[in-house]
Amino acid sequence: MESSLVVVGSDATMVSDALRTAIAGALGERDPSIALQDFTVKDVASTSGESVVSRILEALNTPAFLVDRRVVVVRDAQLMVADEVATLLGWMADPAPATVLIVGVVGAKSNKLVKAAASVIDVNVGSRSQDRIAFVVSKMAERRVTVDRTTAQRIAEIVGDDVARVDSLARTLQSIYGSAPLTFDHVEAYLGDAGDVPEWDLTDAIDAGDATGAIKVARRMLDSKGRAALQIVNMLQRHYLRMVRLEGSGVAGDDEAAALLGINRFPAGKALRGAQRLGAQRLAASVHMISTADVDLKGGVSYGGKDLDTDLDVTELTVIEVLVARLSKLSQSARRR
Repeated sequence: MESSLVVVGSDATMVSDALRTAIAGALGERDPSIALQDFTVKDVASTSGESVVSRILEALNTPAFLVDRRVVVVRDAQLMVADEVATLLGWMADPAPATVLIVGVVGAKSNKLVKAAASVIDVNVGSRSQDRIAFVVSKMAERRVTVDRTTAQRIAEIVGDDVARVDSLARTLQSIYGSAPLTFDHVEAYLGDAGDVPEWDLTDAIDAGDATGAIKVARRMLDSKGRAALQIVNMLQRHYLRMVRLEGSGVAGDDEAAALLGINRFPAGKALRGAQRLGAQRLAASVHMISTADVDLKGGVSYGGKDLDTDLDVTELTVIEVLVARLSKLSQSARRR
């Protein structure tokens, strides 16, 4: 096995789940009370204020005793300061024999520990539906749970952006059903509420002029409890104000748009093309629609309270559905020019 392995991802739960699997794989049949030492950076249980790195380094350099391999785990390594990281990097460059270092980093792959590791497990999941389905399939297989492709697709649709739930779901299903083939009827009761979806699912549908798709995504956001109606309005306001800043600015390409907006090149390029497509008049109309929806949600209109069947606020749902439908129609008309 490699001398150092780093598990990295933006979701702490997913990093923790992957660490559990990596530790089990590194230990094999070895007794963890002898072979394993597990540390958490900035351990809240520590009152001495002493850096945990000195104890980590001691564990890494202690020869294996009664076992042929020692496993040293460092959790929340993203909290290390520069000199602590340098100490760990020094060991990784010249590791002790028969010792495996497993590090958990909640954050970006640009972390120096990630770059220096002999092996890396990246637990981030892409935002495309196919990425989520593939993750569900792999996680179920990892827990030896047998589901068909259709069931995996339905699971991915329901958890949405909240993919951290998949591992606990797989463990629950394994404990109840073992490896028996499962259909969605077996799984549905353990899924819980629908998870949120990324904001670009909504803005992409609106920009494409797909009113039906935009309404479906907006309803999903509200239904998941991941975003309140005002949060959706604020998200759309940010999306359109980026285009407003670019319209008529003389910006010629994605890089210039990114520099002006202070965001990454890819979303800046999408905003630039949206501004060019919609033009000043449609952008002004869009911003007016969003402002009106903001006032409506703050008491300007009322279409009723919560629906007893869906638990959705009827006023919030109506305002948001009308807003995204109108914005989509504007985009659709611009595309027909």
